[in-house]
Amino acid sequence: MEFKMKPETGFTAQLPYGELHIAGEEEYGFRPYQLMVSSIAVCSGGVLRKILKKKRLEVEDMTIQTEVVRNEEKANRLEKIHIHYVIKGNNLPKEKVEQSLELARKNCPMVQSVVGSIEVTESFELI
Repeated sequence: MEFKMKPETGFTAQLPYGELHIAGEEEYGFRPYQLMVSSIAVCSGGVLRKILKKKRLEVEDMTIQTEVVRNEEKANRLEKIHIHYVIKGNNLPKEKVEQSLELARKNCPMVQSVVGSIEVTESFELI
């Protein structure tokens, strides 16, 4: 990827899906920490979705909620991301979803990339 400096502030990248604007201030683009949290949460959710599908568990809808803890004393670094899945489906056994969540954690490249530097925890509810 290539990032070009914008005249006002931030950077842009031309990607196959469209133009991505990144900046430290929300009025000029996505903030880097937002992109990092999004990458980790959505990667994990995508892996979870595939695992559930392979187990023939029917998911009608999934919402991913995140809570982020940052450390202002250390350059506002990300310390912890809690990912909460709200999963809607028919006959979803809690035990199989728990097992699938563990597999997703082990197989998500973004979660594995931050092991040892950002604490990532997960929970879920079935509706």
